[in-house]
Amino acid sequence: MLQAHDQLDRRFDELRPLLKAASRPSRGWIRALREALGMTTGQLAKRLGVKQPRVIELERGEASGNVTVQSLERAAEALGCRLVYVLIPETHLAGTMQERATLIANRKLAYVDQTMQLEAQAVSNRSQRKVQLQRIVDELLLRPARLWDEP
Repeated sequence: MLQAHDQLDRRFDELRPLLKAASRPSRGWIRALREALGMTTGQLAKRLGVKQPRVIELERGEASGNVTVQSLERAAEALGCRLVYVLIPETHLAGTMQERATLIANRKLAYVDQTMQLEAQAVSNRSQRKVQLQRIVDELLLRPARLWDEP
């Protein structure tokens, strides 16, 4: 059975090619669509059930990144569109988790190494350290919530 992060990674792999094409126009999607449809701000305002200055405010808010999802949904509906909202990670979730687990495991091993050196019991075998590191990483990945407890 696939884990949740693997399932999401598969979905994100399908969406990643759309990222470039889906980047927001500089003046925002609402204005771009409204103008492409030949619709005035007054006409869109009427479809939204608001006053015309509110549409201008909405378009400016979207362009500056200061708009609510609810407002975008209403505007999309009034323009005959559907709002698609998704957060797409920069890298695969599994890789992010592995990287984070390795970072924490290295911190833990560094602490143990320092303590053991102080007690003249240092482990100098590199392959043994690698095995210990992997064991800690595997343990952390079994309960991923522990990956996010520390900065």
